[in-house]
Amino acid sequence: MTRLSPGASAPQHRPMSEPRAFPVAIIGGGPVGMMLAMNLDAFGVACVLINTDPTTRWHPKGGTQNARTMEHYRRLGLSGRLRKLGMPPDHPTDVAYFTRLNGWELARIAMPSEAEKMRAVAGASATDQVPEPILRANQMYVEAAVFAQLPERRHITLRYGWTCRDWRETDDGVELEIVEEASGRRETVRALYLVGCDGGHSIVRRKLGIAYGGGDPEKQSYMGGTMVATHLRSRGFYGAIPHKRGYQYWAVNPEIRSNVMVLNGKDEFIVMSQLASPDDKPDEREIARRIIACVGQEIDLEFLAHATWTAGYAHVADRYWQGRAFLAGDSVHLFTPSGGFGMNTGIDDGANLGWKLAAVVQGWGGPSLLATYEAERRPVAFRNTAASKALTRNIGAVPVDLAIEEDSSAGAIAREKTGRFLSTFAEEFASIGIQLGARYDGSPIVASDGTAPPPDDPAIYLPSATPGGRTPHLWLRDRSSLFDRLGPGFTLLRLPGPPPNTRPLERAAQQRRVPLALVTIDLPEGRDLYQRSLALVRPDQHVAWRGDALPEDCSALVARVTGW
Repeated sequence: MTRLSPGASAPQHRPMSEPRAFPVAIIGGGPVGMMLAMNLDAFGVACVLINTDPTTRWHPKGGTQNARTMEHYRRLGLSGRLRKLGMPPDHPTDVAYFTRLNGWELARIAMPSEAEKMRAVAGASATDQVPEPILRANQMYVEAAVFAQLPERRHITLRYGWTCRDWRETDDGVELEIVEEASGRRETVRALYLVGCDGGHSIVRRKLGIAYGGGDPEKQSYMGGTMVATHLRSRGFYGAIPHKRGYQYWAVNPEIRSNVMVLNGKDEFIVMSQLASPDDKPDEREIARRIIACVGQEIDLEFLAHATWTAGYAHVADRYWQGRAFLAGDSVHLFTPSGGFGMNTGIDDGANLGWKLAAVVQGWGGPSLLATYEAERRPVAFRNTAASKALTRNIGAVPVDLAIEEDSSAGAIAREKTGRFLSTFAEEFASIGIQLGARYDGSPIVASDGTAPPPDDPAIYLPSATPGGRTPHLWLRDRSSLFDRLGPGFTLLRLPGPPPNTRPLERAAQQRRVPLALVTIDLPEGRDLYQRSLALVRPDQHVAWRGDALPEDCSALVARVTGW
């Protein structure tokens, strides 16, 4: 297996002397672009992945790989190795709030360590819905690990260290002009389809003339405006804090608001600071002063890097595609990281778009299939950015009395009031309804059975096989996951009960060259969960149809769910 150290470049294919055609070209090799490429590779569809930097960026970003994202990583054979990243397995993942980190503890949101989560999974009931619990590992570690797998995926051609300077749509595809940053060499790349996973300043979105909706970032006392993410090393950090360890440490007092996130559980951290104005630049002396004020005493600080970003965004693009060009990830939605929804929403974009591109390229996807990408994913972006915005507003609304640090009855009252408010923040760090509850109700490629979907609650996930939602999970008799039995294409689940004849659907799929696997479930809990004898599952693990018997016209059903 090829292994790359942080900062190493992936092996590059030799420059192409003649323009080479790919089914799909992807601009942007971050987590969304990489996962989209791997989704295409799983179908045997070739793509070229173009990224300006020669490798993934070695700077801390989001620290949350949510449960749905981990299911996507599992489907691609990655989740096991990713769970070894970041903090030691026994490191607590609590979120703790203090006046200062060496001062009074105001509130603590207790959360299990990675080892505790894995023990819970091992002993979970048959109908437990979280086979892949949320992972607290910083995005820079995860990106590097996924990046290291790309050379092993034979349908992915890498162009890291190359920039797309321009692109245009042709009669039968798209044509891209790319330049190698180190040498200035130029190439022309042709593709049937283009996907921009190239972030908030997307060249693809700008050339399409697609705008964001959502207005300017909201200003507030913290997490509203220009922020600095500081990557630092400190060997004395833990020794200065007389409290149980955690994953996030917040300081809340009249002088300073700050957030410290643990990276490796030893000596590396990321600290978030807010600048006074967008024109300000990171000042290490001021950042050091703030960190010391946050901790409450002097500690050793070794600054590794700083990066500025803007908090308060809740943007969704007006369109997700035009012609042969599509957008995914930050190029169509921008989040403040409250709740950790941004990258995870982008990974889900890639799972939805990936199978649809593969289906059209391979000829079993119909002419209306690609249009359903926007129809299904844009409402989810509005849902998730709204949830993130609400959480961000809560951060800015924390009551901080001037007496909060006093060793007095007034101080005790102030601390109790602030702690009570902070204790309501648990859903910022859980939000299982957001993670697993996205639905595609009303989609033209979902065959409704007339039953009402469960209510959409950010804090609660109610498993339901009502078509449109995530396929409910089951641990099978051999303790394997149902998700591991699903085929790369569609899967027909046969639940307990009188065995219906499935041959007409199998023949209809075969006639349309739609990949279809059959999985028989003999658990009575499966029938209780799905409420039907049959369920048709899409490649992205959403239920497309269910019933107690096949419809009279199985060809029409297959045509519908594949966009014909």
